[in-house]
Amino acid sequence: MAYLLSLETSTTVCSVALHQDRQLLSYAELQMEKSHSSHITVMVQQVLEYAGVGLEQLAAVAVSGGPGSYTGLRIGSGTAKGLCFSLDKPLISVSTLEAMAQQIISVTPAAERYLFCPMIDARRSEVYTCLMSHALEVRLPVEPVILEASSFAEDLEKQPIIFFGSGAAKAKELLASHPNAFYLENVKPTAKAIGELAFAKLQAAQFEDVAYYEPFYLKEVYITKPSGK
Repeated sequence: MAYLLSLETSTTVCSVALHQDRQLLSYAELQMEKSHSSHITVMVQQVLEYAGVGLEQLAAVAVSGGPGSYTGLRIGSGTAKGLCFSLDKPLISVSTLEAMAQQIISVTPAAERYLFCPMIDARRSEVYTCLMSHALEVRLPVEPVILEASSFAEDLEKQPIIFFGSGAAKAKELLASHPNAFYLENVKPTAKAIGELAFAKLQAAQFEDVAYYEPFYLKEVYITKPSGK
Protein backbone atom coordinates (compact mmCIF):
# COMPACT_ATOMS: atom_id res chain seq x y z
CA MET A 1 0.00 0.00 0.00
CA ALA A 2 1.91 3.01 -1.29
CA TYR A 3 0.83 6.64 -1.09
CA LEU A 4 2.17 8.94 -3.79
CA LEU A 5 1.88 12.73 -3.72
CA SER A 6 2.10 14.48 -7.12
CA LEU A 7 2.58 18.14 -8.00
CA GLU A 8 1.88 19.89 -11.31
CA THR A 9 2.96 23.52 -11.75
CA SER A 10 4.29 23.67 -15.32
CA THR A 11 1.55 25.99 -16.66
CA THR A 12 -0.93 28.51 -15.26
CA VAL A 13 -2.83 25.61 -13.66
CA CYS A 14 -1.55 24.39 -10.29
CA SER A 15 -2.70 20.97 -9.08
CA VAL A 16 -1.90 18.40 -6.39
CA ALA A 17 -2.97 14.74 -6.33
CA LEU A 18 -2.71 11.89 -3.86
CA HIS A 19 -2.80 8.30 -5.14
CA GLN A 20 -2.79 5.00 -3.32
CA ASP A 21 -1.56 2.16 -5.51
CA ARG A 22 -2.72 3.97 -8.70
CA GLN A 23 -6.11 4.87 -7.22
CA LEU A 24 -6.82 8.60 -6.89
CA LEU A 25 -7.72 9.47 -3.29
CA SER A 26 -7.89 13.28 -3.41
CA TYR A 27 -7.18 16.11 -5.80
CA ALA A 28 -6.96 19.90 -5.73
CA GLU A 29 -6.64 22.28 -8.67
CA LEU A 30 -6.32 26.05 -8.95
CA GLN A 31 -6.58 27.91 -12.25
CA MET A 32 -5.18 31.28 -11.29
CA GLU A 33 -2.05 32.81 -12.79
CA LYS A 34 0.91 33.64 -10.56
CA SER A 35 -0.59 31.84 -7.58
CA HIS A 36 1.52 28.69 -7.41
CA SER A 37 4.01 29.85 -4.79
CA SER A 38 1.36 31.09 -2.36
CA HIS A 39 -1.07 28.18 -2.70
CA ILE A 40 0.78 24.94 -3.43
CA THR A 41 1.73 24.09 0.16
CA VAL A 42 -1.82 24.82 1.29
CA MET A 43 -3.13 22.52 -1.46
CA VAL A 44 -0.75 19.76 -0.37
CA GLN A 45 -2.07 20.05 3.19
CA GLN A 46 -5.70 20.00 2.00
CA VAL A 47 -5.21 16.95 -0.21
CA LEU A 48 -3.55 14.98 2.58
CA GLU A 49 -6.08 16.02 5.22
CA TYR A 50 -9.02 15.10 2.99
CA ALA A 51 -7.65 11.58 2.56
CA GLY A 52 -6.57 11.27 6.19
CA VAL A 53 -2.95 10.61 5.20
CA GLY A 54 0.10 12.03 6.96
CA LEU A 55 3.24 13.26 5.23
CA GLU A 56 5.25 10.52 6.92
CA GLN A 57 3.07 7.90 5.18
CA LEU A 58 4.12 8.96 1.69
CA ALA A 59 6.21 6.51 -0.32
CA ALA A 60 7.48 9.27 -2.64
CA VAL A 61 6.76 12.69 -4.12
CA ALA A 62 6.33 13.10 -7.88
CA VAL A 63 6.63 16.35 -9.81
CA SER A 64 5.96 17.49 -13.34
CA GLY A 65 9.44 17.79 -14.80
CA GLY A 66 8.75 20.05 -17.77
CA PRO A 67 8.89 21.55 -20.23
CA GLY A 68 6.74 24.49 -19.28
CA SER A 69 6.84 27.79 -17.44
CA TYR A 70 10.28 28.47 -15.97
CA THR A 71 8.83 30.02 -12.81
CA GLY A 72 6.17 27.35 -12.44
CA LEU A 73 8.65 24.51 -12.80
CA ARG A 74 10.98 26.13 -10.25
CA ILE A 75 8.15 26.38 -7.73
CA GLY A 76 7.04 22.79 -8.28
CA SER A 77 10.51 21.30 -8.13
CA GLY A 78 11.48 23.41 -5.13
CA THR A 79 8.40 22.32 -3.20
CA ALA A 80 8.88 18.65 -4.13
CA LYS A 81 12.57 18.71 -3.22
CA GLY A 82 11.84 20.41 0.08
CA LEU A 83 9.29 17.75 0.99
CA CYS A 84 11.59 14.91 -0.05
CA PHE A 85 14.57 16.31 1.82
CA SER A 86 12.69 16.98 5.05
CA LEU A 87 10.83 13.65 4.99
CA ASP A 88 13.71 11.57 3.58
CA LYS A 89 11.48 10.38 0.72
CA PRO A 90 12.45 9.69 -2.92
CA LEU A 91 11.73 12.18 -5.70
CA ILE A 92 10.17 11.16 -9.03
CA SER A 93 10.08 13.34 -12.14
CA VAL A 94 7.55 12.80 -14.94
CA SER A 95 7.59 14.48 -18.36
CA THR A 96 4.83 17.07 -18.59
CA LEU A 97 4.14 16.27 -22.25
CA GLU A 98 4.15 12.52 -21.66
CA ALA A 99 1.61 12.91 -18.88
CA MET A 100 -0.59 15.07 -21.11
CA ALA A 101 -0.41 12.45 -23.85
CA GLN A 102 -1.35 9.65 -21.46
CA GLN A 103 -4.46 11.58 -20.43
CA ILE A 104 -5.72 11.56 -24.03
CA ILE A 105 -4.50 8.09 -24.99
CA SER A 106 -6.38 6.54 -22.08
CA VAL A 107 -9.74 7.86 -23.34
CA THR A 108 -9.20 7.55 -27.10
CA PRO A 109 -10.98 4.61 -28.81
CA ALA A 110 -8.66 2.67 -31.13
CA ALA A 111 -5.75 4.79 -29.89
CA GLU A 112 -3.29 2.73 -31.95
CA ARG A 113 -4.63 4.43 -35.10
CA TYR A 114 -3.29 7.82 -34.03
CA LEU A 115 -0.19 9.74 -33.12
CA PHE A 116 -0.48 12.13 -30.19
CA CYS A 117 0.95 15.65 -30.13
CA PRO A 118 0.78 17.51 -26.79
CA MET A 119 1.60 21.21 -27.08
CA ILE A 120 2.40 23.83 -24.46
CA ASP A 121 2.21 27.45 -25.59
CA ALA A 122 5.64 29.06 -25.59
CA ARG A 123 4.42 32.47 -26.87
CA ARG A 124 4.39 33.92 -30.35
CA SER A 125 4.24 31.08 -32.88
CA GLU A 126 6.34 28.71 -30.78
CA VAL A 127 5.25 25.65 -28.79
CA TYR A 128 6.93 23.02 -26.66
CA THR A 129 5.90 19.73 -28.18
CA CYS A 130 6.70 16.17 -29.18
CA LEU A 131 5.01 13.36 -31.10
CA MET A 132 4.15 10.01 -29.49
CA SER A 133 2.48 6.74 -30.35
CA HIS A 134 -0.34 5.22 -28.28
CA ALA A 135 2.35 3.32 -26.35
CA LEU A 136 4.18 6.58 -25.52
CA GLU A 137 6.94 5.74 -27.97
CA VAL A 138 8.59 8.99 -29.06
CA ARG A 139 8.34 9.66 -32.79
CA LEU A 140 9.62 13.24 -32.59
CA PRO A 141 11.61 14.29 -29.50
CA VAL A 142 10.61 17.08 -27.16
CA GLU A 143 11.67 20.41 -28.60
CA PRO A 144 10.59 24.02 -29.07
CA VAL A 145 8.91 24.28 -32.48
CA ILE A 146 8.06 27.41 -34.42
CA LEU A 147 4.86 26.36 -36.16
CA GLU A 148 4.51 26.73 -39.91
CA ALA A 149 2.03 25.44 -42.47
CA SER A 150 4.47 22.63 -43.27
CA SER A 151 4.90 21.49 -39.63
CA PHE A 152 4.31 17.74 -39.16
CA ALA A 153 3.62 17.39 -42.90
CA GLU A 154 5.41 14.06 -43.34
CA ASP A 155 3.79 12.48 -40.29
CA LEU A 156 0.33 13.76 -41.21
CA GLU A 157 0.57 11.99 -44.55
CA LYS A 158 1.25 8.68 -42.82
CA GLN A 159 -1.12 8.70 -39.85
CA PRO A 160 -3.82 10.82 -38.15
CA ILE A 161 -2.47 13.10 -35.41
CA ILE A 162 -4.39 14.43 -32.41
CA PHE A 163 -3.16 17.87 -31.28
CA PHE A 164 -4.01 19.14 -27.79
CA GLY A 165 -2.80 21.43 -25.04
CA SER A 166 -2.47 25.20 -24.69
CA GLY A 167 -0.49 25.47 -27.95
CA ALA A 168 -2.85 23.41 -30.12
CA ALA A 169 -4.89 26.44 -31.20
CA LYS A 170 -1.82 27.74 -33.03
CA ALA A 171 -1.50 24.46 -34.89
CA LYS A 172 -5.19 24.54 -35.79
CA GLU A 173 -4.80 27.93 -37.45
CA LEU A 174 -2.13 26.52 -39.75
CA LEU A 175 -3.09 22.87 -40.22
CA ALA A 176 -6.86 22.75 -39.76
CA SER A 177 -7.54 21.91 -43.40
CA HIS A 178 -5.50 18.69 -43.30
CA PRO A 179 -7.81 15.64 -43.12
CA ASN A 180 -5.46 13.79 -40.75
CA ALA A 181 -5.25 16.61 -38.20
CA PHE A 182 -7.59 16.48 -35.19
CA TYR A 183 -7.80 18.93 -32.30
CA LEU A 184 -8.92 18.72 -28.68
CA GLU A 185 -9.63 21.79 -26.57
CA ASN A 186 -9.18 22.49 -22.87
CA VAL A 187 -6.53 19.82 -22.28
CA LYS A 188 -4.14 20.84 -19.52
CA PRO A 189 -1.41 19.13 -17.49
CA THR A 190 -2.73 17.63 -14.25
CA ALA A 191 -1.21 16.12 -11.14
CA LYS A 192 -3.59 13.17 -11.63
CA ALA A 193 -1.74 12.14 -14.80
CA ILE A 194 1.65 12.78 -13.20
CA GLY A 195 0.73 10.41 -10.38
CA GLU A 196 -0.52 7.70 -12.73
CA LEU A 197 2.76 7.60 -14.66
CA ALA A 198 4.90 8.04 -11.54
CA PHE A 199 3.80 4.71 -10.08
CA ALA A 200 5.72 2.74 -12.69
CA LYS A 201 8.84 4.72 -11.73
CA LEU A 202 8.14 4.13 -8.05
CA GLN A 203 7.98 0.38 -8.59
CA ALA A 204 11.17 0.46 -10.67
CA ALA A 205 12.91 2.73 -8.13
CA GLN A 206 13.62 5.33 -10.83
CA PHE A 207 14.34 8.25 -8.53
CA GLU A 208 16.01 11.63 -8.95
CA ASP A 209 18.90 12.99 -6.94
CA VAL A 210 17.10 15.35 -4.56
CA ALA A 211 20.13 17.58 -4.12
CA TYR A 212 20.91 18.10 -7.80
CA TYR A 213 17.60 17.64 -9.60
CA GLU A 214 16.58 20.38 -12.04
CA PRO A 215 13.44 20.45 -14.20
CA PHE A 216 13.65 20.14 -17.98
CA TYR A 217 13.32 23.82 -18.89
CA LEU A 218 14.04 23.11 -22.57
CA LYS A 219 15.16 26.71 -23.09
CA GLU A 220 17.22 29.03 -20.94
CA VAL A 221 15.31 31.80 -19.21
CA TYR A 222 16.11 35.28 -20.47
CA ILE A 223 16.58 37.99 -17.86
CA THR A 224 17.26 41.58 -18.80
CA LYS A 225 18.23 44.50 -16.62
CA PRO A 226 15.86 47.46 -16.59
CA SER A 227 17.17 50.35 -18.63
CA GLY A 228 18.54 53.21 -16.58
CA LYS A 229 17.26 56.75 -16.89
